[in-house]
Amino acid sequence: MKIEKFQTLVSKNPDNELFRFSLAQALIAEKRHAEAIQQLDACLAKKSDWMMAAILKGKSLLAQNDPTAARPVLENALQLAIDQHHETPEAELRQILASL
Repeated sequence: MKIEKFQTLVSKNPDNELFRFSLAQALIAEKRHAEAIQQLDACLAKKSDWMMAAILKGKSLLAQNDPTAARPVLENALQLAIDQHHETPEAELRQILASL
């Protein structure tokens, strides 16, 4: 239900990255990671410094069992967390990267 709601919002407002991010979150909740990555890519194309979009993309790539693709995305997310002074995401990203 949530997915359809956000798909409708995105179809009516394709340039709205917040709707795309919400759709990505709903897709991730349903384990539809490939579709979520497409939405997150659109978000990151508009706002390359969007840390949470980068984190979710990296985690979605890991969920698809693609650590090679996930590593640079997560490394970028880590740098964003450091630059933006987000300590909790920084610690989480360091832990994820150490496990790869």
